[in-house]
Amino acid sequence: MSPPSSFRIRPAHPADVPSILPMVRAHCDLHRSWDPERFPIRDDVERLYADWLPRRAADPRSVVLVAERSSAGPSDLCGFIVGTIEQNIRIYTLAEFGYLHDLWVQPDARGMGVGGALLNAALDALRSKGVRQVRGETAAANDAARLLMARHGFRVGAVEVMCPLEQPR
Repeated sequence: MSPPSSFRIRPAHPADVPSILPMVRAHCDLHRSWDPERFPIRDDVERLYADWLPRRAADPRSVVLVAERSSAGPSDLCGFIVGTIEQNIRIYTLAEFGYLHDLWVQPDARGMGVGGALLNAALDALRSKGVRQVRGETAAANDAARLLMARHGFRVGAVEVMCPLEQPR
């Protein structure tokens, strides 16, 4: 699937980070609202991402892409995706894999193919780096993300479980 004509998918630049940070906050707040025990997001998440994103964008083993509205300036970003190449543990024959950390589309741009275009572009970029498998996780409440990922070839490979030890069982 190619990006809709009203959007352009491109690599992120350091100048994009201030426009990405509000999306990071929205993404984190949504996850925290779904499950605050699983996603106890730090209040300074924007500061942490302001440091992390430029390093990922400059790292040849990472992919940071943005979606921007074609009719507007570069500050009108409507989505982003971040992926890295991670080392697998030694018991597996697959030495490394791609990992998708974040995928976000602004609410007013959803349903227009932006998420699929970002995901396709990230998968293509990771494939071009020699990656043979890409992983990610979604919140249990995020049916839309699982449907999007399934349309792009993802399947459930594991089920994460958690037990908060600070509360009685």
